This record gives sequence, C-alpha cells and structure tokens, in this order.
Amino acid sequence: MFEVKEKPRLVEKAYLLAVISNEDERANAESLLDELDELVSNLGIKVFHKKVVRVRKTFPGYLLGKGKFNEIIGDVGELGCDVIIFDNELSPSQQRNWEAESKVLVIDRQEIILDVFAARAQTKEAVLQVKLARLEYSLPRVRRAWTHLGRQRGGGVTQRGEGEAQIELDQRLVRDQITATKKEIKQVAKTRKTSRKRRLKIPLPTVALVGYTNAGKSTLLNKVCGADVLSEDKLFATLDPTSRQAQLPRGRKIIFTDTVGFIRKLPHRLVDAFRATLEETLVANLLLHVVDLSSPQFEEHMQTTLEVLSELGAEDKEILTVFNKIDLLESESLENLKLGQNCKDRDVVFVSCESGEGIADLLQVIERKLGLTKKERVFLIPHDQYELVVKTRREGSLAKEIAEDVGVRMTAFPSDRLLDEIREFEV
Repeated sequence: MFEVKEKPRLVEKAYLLAVISNEDERANAESLLDELDELVSNLGIKVFHKKVVRVRKTFPGYLLGKGKFNEIIGDVGELGCDVIIFDNELSPSQQRNWEAESKVLVIDRQEIILDVFAARAQTKEAVLQVKLARLEYSLPRVRRAWTHLGRQRGGGVTQRGEGEAQIELDQRLVRDQITATKKEIKQVAKTRKTSRKRRLKIPLPTVALVGYTNAGKSTLLNKVCGADVLSEDKLFATLDPTSRQAQLPRGRKIIFTDTVGFIRKLPHRLVDAFRATLEETLVANLLLHVVDLSSPQFEEHMQTTLEVLSELGAEDKEILTVFNKIDLLESESLENLKLGQNCKDRDVVFVSCESGEGIADLLQVIERKLGLTKKERVFLIPHDQYELVVKTRREGSLAKEIAEDVGVRMTAFPSDRLLDEIREFEV
C-alpha cells in the first residue's frame, strides 16, 4: 500500500536554488532564499549553498536550459550536497527529470513547508490537516515512487506492465485516503464548532491575532494574557489556534486567539487545509494584524497577510495594525516609519511585545475599537426580535442578558451602527 512517509533517505547537505526571468526579481528572490534557508534549517538540514539563476525562458523539462542545468549539477557534486531544494514550484515531471540526472533528492519550497508543518502539528485537527495537504501534494507524484519498475511491452499497445498497474493502484489508494481524511476533518470541525458556539454564548468580545509567521503573535498573546504559549524565534512555531482570556483597562474581559502565521508563496493546498483553523479570524470581532517592523520585507509580509485574509473571506473585518519589535529599531528609523504611508491610511499601534512598550496603549485602542469605552445601556428586546440579542453578542457588545416575560433585558455597549437598530428598545 502506498503511504505518505518522511523522506526516504536521510539528507544533511542542501543546495538552494531560485530561478528568475528578470533581473529586477533578484533582490526578492534572495530574500525568499533566506527565508527558505531558515525553513530548511528548522528541519535539521544544513544549507551549503544558495544560488539565484536568471533564465531568458523556462524549459518544461528541467525549468532551466541544459547549460545551466549541467553547471548546477557540477556544483552539487563538488559540494557533496545530497538534496537540491527549489524555491520555485516544480512539476512532478521536472522533479523526476532532475532526480534521474543528478542522482540526488530534488524537492521544492512547497514540500519543505509541508514538512515543517508536519513537524510542528500538535492537535488532532492540525495533524489531519497536514496529512490531507501532503496526500494532495503526493497524488500527482506517485510515479516518483515507482520509477524503478519498467513497463513490459508484451502483447499489444493496451497491455500494461507491473509499474503502470501499481501506479494506478497506488493513486486509487491515495484518493481513498484523501476522502477518509476529509471526513475525519469534518468530524473534528463539528466538535470545534460546538465548542465555539459554547464560547460565543459567553458575552465576551473576541480578538484574533493574524500576521506573517514569526511576527510576534504568540509573544503578544503571552504578554497581554499572562499565558505561556510556545513562543520561539522560528517560522511556524505556532500551528494550532490558542485562545486565552485578557482584561482591558476598564475591567472588561475579552478573548484573544492566536492563529497560524502566513508566509510568502504559501501553497494553496495549505490555505485550504488550514481553512478550518483560520476560521477563527472570520468570527472574531476584531483582527490584530501583527507586523515585524524590524524585517526589511515587512511591507511584503503585510501584503501577503492581507491577500490570505482575502482568500479566507475576511477582508471586510475590522483590522488594527500592530507594528511590533520597535525595540530593534533606531529612534530615527522608527520616527520615519511613523510618518510613512503605512501609518497614514490605517489605524496603527507601535509596540514591543518583548519589553512591553506600547502594550497599555494597544489595550486602550482595542477597548475603543470594540466600543467598550462607551457607557453601558439597557434594552428590552421583544422575544420575536431575539436576533438582535444574537447580533449584539456576536459583535462582542453584550454584557448581560436576563429573560423576562415580555422579552430579553440586555445590558450592552453597542456600536453606533448597532445602536441604530436597537435604539427603539432602550429603557
């Protein structure tokens, strides 16, 4: 039976490669290779060389022309590397061609991200989601596992050899595993949905932390909630959503939820696989977009996060941008950034989650954004208008509700938009 397993051979020395078609892409490609370097290192593989190759056109068989291909194969042999890792996405046939010629393992960025996710997944849901993503990635690559089996051309053009028959069987098995895994994920998602419904019945506003991986979301959660969530200087240190309770300056309690970080060139199958995990962003009353301001690529990281949020259908949610790691910047650089375009067009707060600088200001802004600085008001909502109570709870503005004969007496901090709907029921 075909199974998705770890790498079939131990790899220790990596050669990283990025292919570009325009010289203007070089700086970005080098930045992406540095990111890939960190991902690979997190798997315990040592990077021996990184190279950006410019080509005038791509070739379907090898992505590169034969001259560049031979040059890289020679470099790999001289360095003694046992794996070539492309930052570009490779087709199954390109992987097979490179492996056949180079005699070393050849993989791409997608497979590295999948391996990192697999190594970090903790909860049952995250493990299942990684399994599904790896199965979907492996399906068109099943042929790689059977290249040692030749086809026996005996009787006629329709007669297939052992290799081809085995490939078809394995592909069917992988499809069956994909179907079974999707069913398991649906069941786990139902359980989580039930848990979320119970949590939403508690009239506490929810705030979801989103942002590029390693931006400091878990550190922020720990700082404001007094929690001890794993917080490391690693890409994808957090995969599973974690919720903790925090108290705002005026005494109101809210729920903070940490979510998986995003990354450039995130495989779409991982966006789909982790959609259930990232659904926490869709039900939150406010999104905190945490940005590592010390990164030279922070603007690209911001754009990546916003694009993934758009894919999830969360682009219309209210977002508060939190520029983190200000302790790593020179004061002059920080002042220039505060005057820049990124601060003019959006609500922003500058913090250092490590030192705690700016955290008090952040909590005050969150309080204001959630409408919790307003005076509480009392409404008597008729039973046939109970959806207004549900809407108030969903907005995170409900403080208390008591069922009475004529309706529901609720104490709330409604936003201006919600107040227009329920003003007539105020007592």
